[in-house]
Amino acid sequence: MMALVLFAGLLGAWQLYADLGNVDDLILPAPAQIATALWDDRALLWHNLLVTAQEVALGILAALVLGLACAAALHFSRVLRHATYPLLVASQAVPVVVIAPLLIVWLGFGIAPKIAIVALVCFFPIVVTTLDALSRVDPDTLKLMRTLDASRWTAFRFAEAPAALPAALSGAKIAVAIAVIGAVFAEYAGSSDGLGHLILQSIPQLETARAWAAVVVLAAFAVALFYALDLVQRRLVPWTSTERPL
Repeated sequence: MMALVLFAGLLGAWQLYADLGNVDDLILPAPAQIATALWDDRALLWHNLLVTAQEVALGILAALVLGLACAAALHFSRVLRHATYPLLVASQAVPVVVIAPLLIVWLGFGIAPKIAIVALVCFFPIVVTTLDALSRVDPDTLKLMRTLDASRWTAFRFAEAPAALPAALSGAKIAVAIAVIGAVFAEYAGSSDGLGHLILQSIPQLETARAWAAVVVLAAFAVALFYALDLVQRRLVPWTSTERPL
């Protein structure tokens, strides 16, 4: 309830500023204009949302698979962790706008480079949160597994992996928030569809309200994905969930 009140207050302040301020509509359209664009261009926005949603979903899935595998490999091998972890951190300093054109050249103008860019953006938070959780498993639990003569893989499968699952899902929730940004950058680099392409196309055409409408759809999609993952986390690891007032 409080979130709705705050959201309404922000919209009201925005509308008031757009009506009374000196900012041109071509720079900052009012919420009423954006709402009109959402309705008038609903078919166009829906078509492009489906394209971007596919890129984001497949990119997050690829990041989850690769991120969990990488975190497990780094957890099993201390030498590998010391050798590659600094490179993982340094990779986050490389701007996506530099990598995106290279991926377009290597993988073409299809969906593959978009998935790769989204996966690259989402990969790091999943690896970091999962690896940190794996290193913080209760030592007494591991000692019990060794007492039961469990192998290293058995201990990982039945003790460490379940304990790290909540952190992995939390990393995925962080990744979701930035995945749509990666998809937009990927579409900026080269595409003929998608919300990022629509934004890039709308601004030179002086359709600023349409561009902002696409941003609203992107934001709503990111929020929906975040809460979908939150629901998955509540179902898979209910013992970590706490009721939070909305």
